[in-house]
Amino acid sequence: MAEGLLRHLGGERFEALSAGLEPNHEVHPLAIQVMKEIGIDISSQQPKAVDVYLGKTMIHYLIVVCNKAQSTCPRIWPGLPNEKRYYWPVNDPAEISGTTEERLAVFCEVRDELKEKITSWLYDISMGTSFE
Repeated sequence: MAEGLLRHLGGERFEALSAGLEPNHEVHPLAIQVMKEIGIDISSQQPKAVDVYLGKTMIHYLIVVCNKAQSTCPRIWPGLPNEKRYYWPVNDPAEISGTTEERLAVFCEVRDELKEKITSWLYDISMGTSFE
């Protein structure tokens, strides 16, 4: 969801990439659904492992949104200065159990939290300030 939001909100300013330590085989259907509700189509995105990019891709900003694996998510990237690393822990909505409606509500909460953080961050970096 964060990748889709940054692509949408950041426009041409960024090439948004996302990766995880243990990526699923497909984007969660409820993530696709809640993003579609706000006009963002992430159905063509594919989960990727962090080693696809680590040490191979020039990264200008690193935003870690991993809460579940807080101690194991990479918070560093070779050559990236500390002031361009951000840690915004959010719950993994895919880990929530309950009815479809309850799970959908959690996906919406996480989507909205990420949207707020990304919107604020984009504003702050455009003003030359940092945001955490």
